[in-house]
Amino acid sequence: MTNETEPGWQTLSRREAYAGRVRIVEHEVVLADGTSSTYEVDESVPFAVATLVVEGTHVVLARQYRYPLDRWIYDLPGGAGHASESPEDAARRELEEELGLIATELVPLQTFFVNPGRAAWPVHLFLCVAGTRPGVADTSDPAEQVRHARLRIEDLDAAIARGDIVDPALLIARASAAARGLLPPIEPAS
Repeated sequence: MTNETEPGWQTLSRREAYAGRVRIVEHEVVLADGTSSTYEVDESVPFAVATLVVEGTHVVLARQYRYPLDRWIYDLPGGAGHASESPEDAARRELEEELGLIATELVPLQTFFVNPGRAAWPVHLFLCVAGTRPGVADTSDPAEQVRHARLRIEDLDAAIARGDIVDPALLIARASAAARGLLPPIEPAS
């Protein structure tokens, strides 16, 4: 880590290059060395959220088909936040929409950027260990069919060690919770 101030880029203009489920904005910039350039940035959402739900020695995950990967994966319940809501409110909404669970308490766990080279939005991770109560899942989006999955923490760790877990939010949440002493340490693969 360095303490010196390093020069950034100057934004001259912005224009929407594409808007669909993803929103790409083209920025006209001047680089630190004075060179002019354009740079495309994913500005699809103001932020995203995801929640790791822990019930004793188990984690509650979402299981979803992810079209870009052409496979079913385990991931965390979560999604896009709205500008009018806080990250915690968005996490609560997404947990209920996807898994039909209402969190008793959410603990902020970590904030990270999925692709700092191209995406402007942070992902706020939360941990729910104080329990949940039943809510109502939202099944209105046919492209978002979420299944409820329950794994033992050691089975999650084994799946991570095998490379079966590909969702960055789940990987970061598990590692962050262990690093903060909120979950058991990750056991080395045998």
